[in-house]
Amino acid sequence: MSTPSTARARVAPAPGNSPRVPHPNLVLAVIVGCQLMIGLDTAIVTIALPDVQRGLHVSPGGLAWIQNAYMLTFGGLLLLGGRAGDILGRRRVFVTGVVVFTLASLLGGLATAGGWLVAARALQGLGAAIAGPSALALIAISFEGPARVRALSIFSAVVGAGGAIGMLAGGVLTDWASWRWVFFVNVPLGVVLALAAPRCIRETERRPGRFDLAGALTSTTGMLALVYGFIRAGSDGWRDARTLISFALAAVLLGLFMVIERRARQPIMPLHLFADRDRAGAFANMLLLCAGMFGMFYFLTQFLQDVLGFGPLQAGAAFLPMVLMQFACVRTVPRLLPRFGSKPVVVTGAALVTAGLAWLSLISDGSGYATSVLGPMLLMGMGGGLSIMPLNLIILSSVPPQESGAASGLAQTMIWAGGGLGSAVLVTVFGTASRHAAGRLPAGIRSTAQQHHVLTQGMASAFTASAVFAVCALAVSLFVIRPNRA
Repeated sequence: MSTPSTARARVAPAPGNSPRVPHPNLVLAVIVGCQLMIGLDTAIVTIALPDVQRGLHVSPGGLAWIQNAYMLTFGGLLLLGGRAGDILGRRRVFVTGVVVFTLASLLGGLATAGGWLVAARALQGLGAAIAGPSALALIAISFEGPARVRALSIFSAVVGAGGAIGMLAGGVLTDWASWRWVFFVNVPLGVVLALAAPRCIRETERRPGRFDLAGALTSTTGMLALVYGFIRAGSDGWRDARTLISFALAAVLLGLFMVIERRARQPIMPLHLFADRDRAGAFANMLLLCAGMFGMFYFLTQFLQDVLGFGPLQAGAAFLPMVLMQFACVRTVPRLLPRFGSKPVVVTGAALVTAGLAWLSLISDGSGYATSVLGPMLLMGMGGGLSIMPLNLIILSSVPPQESGAASGLAQTMIWAGGGLGSAVLVTVFGTASRHAAGRLPAGIRSTAQQHHVLTQGMASAFTASAVFAVCALAVSLFVIRPNRA
């Protein structure tokens, strides 16, 4: 592992700036601080959703959109954010994204209605989409050799553990203060990052180009239509007219997006990035793993609070073993890669995640935390810790500097689009299975035990679907990504 004296930052100096090289630890701290703020936002809000629903009188459908507005705006506009960093300069775009995210967090904390909060969450997603790709790209161009591996290791640890850390932080803030503080907490951190970035990070060279607004519009609206279709199917069935219209609209828009990207002179998603077999496999692996794992946080939070009776703080603390396991595994990855190469590490990670989700599919109303939740959490913490960094390394190791923004934007798009789409699919599976379980019970007012039975039957089916996503990721790891000891 490199030390501060050997981890030299390598950033292109901007005209008129001092030639002094910033301390690499300061550069990394600012970049990772931004990623931490962005990465834990979904989870930190998840733990507070019951309090949000009571405080703002939000319907169940509106509550789902408080989450989806963030994930889909973030995932849908990440590619445009990566392109903006290439054209306008990555530090400038990074700071702009941090400022937008911070202002949106302030507006979310001040919300007095559900629609206001959904709009603030969408604005948060916009800020995250602007800043996120530049964060990963700044690592790719600021560090080289062992220093880059160390930086990616720390960055990947934050990405992987952000969800579980957010659960813990959300529980503390909701229990001790108010749900509004899950938004307000971003404001001081965002101000510090926006002020520190110009002092710690050198501006990168601006490259002439155009913004592919048509591609950004069709990809984002297509994903929104697709997710809305799944959510609608979960509540109103697959034959519902709006469900069918949403799926048809999604197919048209996403098909149009592919046509636009093939013809665009400067597309937001350069299709040739998928031409490399290993990089394409890494993209697919990220998409599938996140599709399976993001829903895990959502459903386990409900299980811990609604079935086991945990409070917000206790439920957040229940995810702490997963965080610790993930950090422990991430620290070992830089030592494993030179010895075994990327593929065995990625395969092992996907296998552990698959085992953890398969274990959760056995959950029932008689399950306890120690017997049915802790073990799967530890397995998924290990698997996530092993997977994220080598996947990022595969994606960024062979792209030229002028495309690092596009590649890093696409990598994060796979994470958040996979999370949004996977969560929508799992909610649909959960709703269908819950209705079937409820239909087998006698009509009338149901006891608490019966309600828990219906809830856990739906969760078990959702976790089974999560395990299917993980199995597909494991297959990609085994049969698409090639052995590489580099």
